[in-house]
Amino acid sequence: MFEDFAPKLAAVLTDYSAPIQKGEIGLIRTTTAAQPMIEALAEAILRRGGHPIITAESPNTENLLMKLGDGDQIGFLNPLHMTAIEKADVMYSIIAPFNTKHGSRVDPAKQARRQEAYRSLWAVYHQRVGAQELRWNVALWPTDAAAQEAEMSLLDYTEFVYRACALDQADPVAYWKGFQAQQERLVGWLKGKKCAVVKGPGIDMTFEFAGRPWASAHGNVNMPDGEIYCAPLDESVNGRVEFSFPTVYNGREVNGVQLTFKDGLVIEDCAAKGEDFLRSRLAMDAGARRLGEFAIGNNPFIQQFTGETLFDEKIGGTIHMALGNAYTDVEGTNQSAIHWDMVHGMRDGGEIWIDGELFYRSGEFMV
Repeated sequence: MFEDFAPKLAAVLTDYSAPIQKGEIGLIRTTTAAQPMIEALAEAILRRGGHPIITAESPNTENLLMKLGDGDQIGFLNPLHMTAIEKADVMYSIIAPFNTKHGSRVDPAKQARRQEAYRSLWAVYHQRVGAQELRWNVALWPTDAAAQEAEMSLLDYTEFVYRACALDQADPVAYWKGFQAQQERLVGWLKGKKCAVVKGPGIDMTFEFAGRPWASAHGNVNMPDGEIYCAPLDESVNGRVEFSFPTVYNGREVNGVQLTFKDGLVIEDCAAKGEDFLRSRLAMDAGARRLGEFAIGNNPFIQQFTGETLFDEKIGGTIHMALGNAYTDVEGTNQSAIHWDMVHGMRDGGEIWIDGELFYRSGEFMV
């Protein structure tokens, strides 16, 4: 039924999202569960004159490391991974989980040590992305594990992902180009503005973004996509939010997250489920208690929670905020080993006011 899924998605990724040119290196990062997508993407890179290189994790390698490795082993940075990040021109990351709960019983201290080990790699990654030396995109290949997390059959989930990526459109690339134009009009309206007030059920917050741009995410770095985002000024965030959706990070599900900000820092935090894990991440480093991103989700084909952030942060009629590392393309300066997106619904009366003008209400843009 979806025999064209892998080649269609590969074509969108290599033609539109992160185009690859003759002679360039295309890094494919995924798991062995995405074998059809690996082959389709490698073929697409080859047909465009590029050089595919592949890193694909097997089901239990990471858990074996966490179970059997000592501190030095867990803190070891694979030099091949660093070389791939240093040399690649384009990086295609394909989410393809074997088990969405694979990290749920791992000691958070070990996970933190692992993240710390790869801090230097991600520093190189962000530096190269910021210098426009490395293009990237994150997509997903449907697996049984991801379908179960979304509480769907694999067939239904595959259809959901297919439609979310607009692969059912007559010309998916043309669709995303049109979507890009719509979102860039919103970003253009926000140019030169300074302050946001976000309020509604479960949220009452303010932040400033003067001098920092908003950006449109329209399939260039994620597929599917659909958001506009900014990096709030580091010390400007004040107020409270009680996130209406669960959030998953490092394989851990955390529900009922409530955060209170004062002068940019989380000063109060709690969760109905996973509170200890939440607090362990907030204590990761100095930047983990600040917002690195504020965004508005706007994909009309995603209307349900699935437990996969790639989709959930794009749900039409939501906002999301990321604790931790900020994106340099919107001139964010906060640095952290984490970037944890949390989603909040806005369709039941949520509003966003920009410099005193109503910008957004109940999932609809008002400008």
